[in-house]
Amino acid sequence: MHSDPIADMLTRLRNASRAKHDYVDVPYSRINKAISNVLLETKFIREVNIVKNGKFQAIKIGLDPEKIKVSLKRISKPGRRVYISVDEIKAVLDGFGIAILSTSKGVMTGKNARKMRLGGELLCEVW
Repeated sequence: MHSDPIADMLTRLRNASRAKHDYVDVPYSRINKAISNVLLETKFIREVNIVKNGKFQAIKIGLDPEKIKVSLKRISKPGRRVYISVDEIKAVLDGFGIAILSTSKGVMTGKNARKMRLGGELLCEVW
């Protein structure tokens, strides 16, 4: 059992993209689904599907070989949560990357959180 499902998901994405895989399966959780939807909206990945994997559900993520030469960095961890206010949300890599935040209105990019004037937990950065 992993104590940090988000770090596990990011590691699987990082490893699959470096190995030039077309797809990667990550264990289903609501937070993993929300993060993969944000990555889909921002075009870092090609597709997201929920699949049955034996008794459990998994998220099958279609990687875009051109797009996902990514660095995925976990910021807030179970041992050290990182919360930021709307004024502290910075552009990642001068706008080429995204920050993913968990806010009171759901998981979203830093840019959308800034527009909605929301702070929250800084989950990870993708560039």
